[in-house]
Amino acid sequence: MNDGTDYRAILTAGTPLIDVRAPVEFQQGAMPGAINLPLMNDDERAAVGTCYKRQGPEAALELGHQLVCGEIRQQRLDAWREACQQHPQGYLCCARGGQRSHIVQQWLRKSGVDYPLIEGGYKALRQAAIAATEEQVQKPIVLIGGCTGNGKTQLVQQQENGVDLEGLAHHRGSSFGRTLEPQLSQASFENLLAVTLLKKQATRWVLEDEGRMIGSNHLPECLRERMAQATIAVIDDPFERRLERLREEYFVRMHHDFTYAYGEEQGWREYSDYLHHGLSAIKRRLGLQRFNDLTAKLDVALDEQRRTGSTEAHFSWLVPLLEEYYDPMYRYQLDKKAEKIVFRGKFEEVAQWLSH
Repeated sequence: MNDGTDYRAILTAGTPLIDVRAPVEFQQGAMPGAINLPLMNDDERAAVGTCYKRQGPEAALELGHQLVCGEIRQQRLDAWREACQQHPQGYLCCARGGQRSHIVQQWLRKSGVDYPLIEGGYKALRQAAIAATEEQVQKPIVLIGGCTGNGKTQLVQQQENGVDLEGLAHHRGSSFGRTLEPQLSQASFENLLAVTLLKKQATRWVLEDEGRMIGSNHLPECLRERMAQATIAVIDDPFERRLERLREEYFVRMHHDFTYAYGEEQGWREYSDYLHHGLSAIKRRLGLQRFNDLTAKLDVALDEQRRTGSTEAHFSWLVPLLEEYYDPMYRYQLDKKAEKIVFRGKFEEVAQWLSH
């Protein structure tokens, strides 16, 4: 076991981390796979922080011990002990490798458990993650382009050196892109990206041609700059094949996922709201008349899907949405990068080209 300073090795190995920061800090940014077992909850941390500012470090430390004592202390100690048993190769981690992780380490040691900590804490790991991403994205990059429904994400997922940015962001990029998995904070998304790049250790990357934003997450600037210089292979599949992919992904699978998560009744409401929200998000760009027309067709399609289980009626609004909005918008963006395009073909042809 290393001494908790070989940050890159710790990140690459997916080393378990028992993160003892408060929940609010953890939500703002954490490493993939870290478990949040706080020394202090948010309120306790806020009280100790206020005390530190007003009365200094000794008074703050004393208050911390008053707040986390007796039964509360024992419950938290039991949780740490159990986590240490489950993850014998792990590390304790706090914000900067300071008092919190040292206090937890001491309490564990007194209870008979010797467990290492990350020197420099989350901040050191975060800096290592940022540096790793900046280094990894200097490798050659090939982007997979194409209008929506061409299977870009699927093709990226099939490549050993493919990095599914949308998968990491828990979002498929369009106004209909949300998944049932909440998006990570920006810092957590960047950390997950860094660890993914470190684990794959490819000589070149295959990525989907993304905009700057994927839902609420944005790509790190160093990656955006490299993607702007990258060559592009474009998938041009027949329209019918694209429709079939989109039907499966957005109507069949999303309905299934919502039903599985929420049950039949609420699942249907959530699924219906999801599709309506997707259209509402681009209302201004569509214009009111076209938005109202597509919404009416969506309502009819949802009614038919609920009555018969058929998703065919969704094509009545999906086809014009693609032909009048998504396809022209993406083609316009692609035209601006025409000199970067090195190959065009159907899904299988692009897959074949990538394998050479």
